[in-house]
Amino acid sequence: MFRSLEWIAAVTEGETHLLGHTADDLPNGVDVSLATTDSRECVAGSLYFARVGETSDGHSYLRQAADAGAVAAVVERASDSVSIPQVVVRDSTVALGRLAKAHLADLRGRGSIRVVGITGSAGKTTVKDLLARVLGRSGPTVAPILSFNNEVGCPLTILKGDEDTRFMVLEMGASGPGHIRYLTEIAPLDTAIELMVGRAHLGGYDSLESLIATKRELVEGLVPDGVGILNADDPTVAGMAQACPGEVCFFSAAGLEDAQVRATLVQVEADGAPSFVLETPDFRGRVKLRLVGRHQVSNALATVACNYVLGRSTITAVRELEVAGAVSPHRMDMTEGLRVATTDGKDVVVTMIDDAYNANPDSMAASFGAATSLRNGRRLVMVLGEMLELGEHSAEIHREVGKAVAAANPDVLITVGVGASPLHESVDAGVSKFETEDSQGALGALRGAMRDGDLVLLKGSYGSGVWEIANALRATA
Repeated sequence: MFRSLEWIAAVTEGETHLLGHTADDLPNGVDVSLATTDSRECVAGSLYFARVGETSDGHSYLRQAADAGAVAAVVERASDSVSIPQVVVRDSTVALGRLAKAHLADLRGRGSIRVVGITGSAGKTTVKDLLARVLGRSGPTVAPILSFNNEVGCPLTILKGDEDTRFMVLEMGASGPGHIRYLTEIAPLDTAIELMVGRAHLGGYDSLESLIATKRELVEGLVPDGVGILNADDPTVAGMAQACPGEVCFFSAAGLEDAQVRATLVQVEADGAPSFVLETPDFRGRVKLRLVGRHQVSNALATVACNYVLGRSTITAVRELEVAGAVSPHRMDMTEGLRVATTDGKDVVVTMIDDAYNANPDSMAASFGAATSLRNGRRLVMVLGEMLELGEHSAEIHREVGKAVAAANPDVLITVGVGASPLHESVDAGVSKFETEDSQGALGALRGAMRDGDLVLLKGSYGSGVWEIANALRATA
């Protein structure tokens, strides 16, 4: 969407520097849908935000951005090394949020765009992917790639919207109090989906109560007539109904009768994917998913509930859900017949469940359940990375999850990271156990332990590097 440089400077509270040029010498605006913080993504006409990060300074890449076609940049300090106009602001990240907020407000004034926000300790990205697919059948839909759910990724997603956009699906994460509130101030929500409150990222909070209050910021960010979509199976989430300014739609994978959208007669089929009877105000019928794991029922229900609240046909949503596979990488992505080499030079064929994008106690339990349902007499090899950002209770939480590991009865347990060591404590002595410091060590242990026909589960926080093992196995298959 074309925006003048004057408008950009005004809404970001910046000052335009033309560096010796006159306004007639330069383009008078940019296509905001191409805003980026990565100089490598710049194309002709884009707007580059130079951010100062923990490990790099975006101002060092102004030349690369300009050479790639950026027509303007938002910076914290002007540079004479490039000829493109620069809007100088106090904080580029804050300016990015201001631009996104103004852009969305303008889109609301021009059309009928509906904004959906999703949060929860697990399932955000899966629901985002499902909703983007389902709502995309009803009109142009914008959703983030991967897990762009913070103060940078969320505004960048918003800036992809244009006059034709009907639905905007935003994943909203938080690692501390106020983070979701900041995002909803940028993008007030028509619909807010609360999936669950677990113990993910406890390191950023004083207490579990503080985490709950932060998750509640999502429904507090609804527009006055906005609708809250709440998981009735999670008492903490269900209790957020009182914070919703308008109507509430509950969903329940446990089949609670008070939930408008619910599942009954749930069963996990031979392929590891669940089927269930879906009941909504406008539909009743059996649904079979392709996504692996019983926990996907709740994700599907959240998607159906949002689709229904937005006035779309449930039967259309069902048709899409029944053919939807994993979209974002490293999320319950099952590969059968994967041929990999062992350390003794032999090839074995295994089934890999790659759920290695992130991990917390709740998502760990979900992965273990999925693997158990798919086992069918096979050996189970579990490669589990450390759960990060759990704060001072990390060792205790890892011990608790270790009991769930023991219940899954693996044949081989490989942990990645020193903090993952407590996962071994409850596991039977007869299990082959390996403690490794990093993904390379774990990969070596895995290649030495795998046998033909094994079921291999990969799960861990992104920072643990377990996802690198999945990539390595695929690359050498």
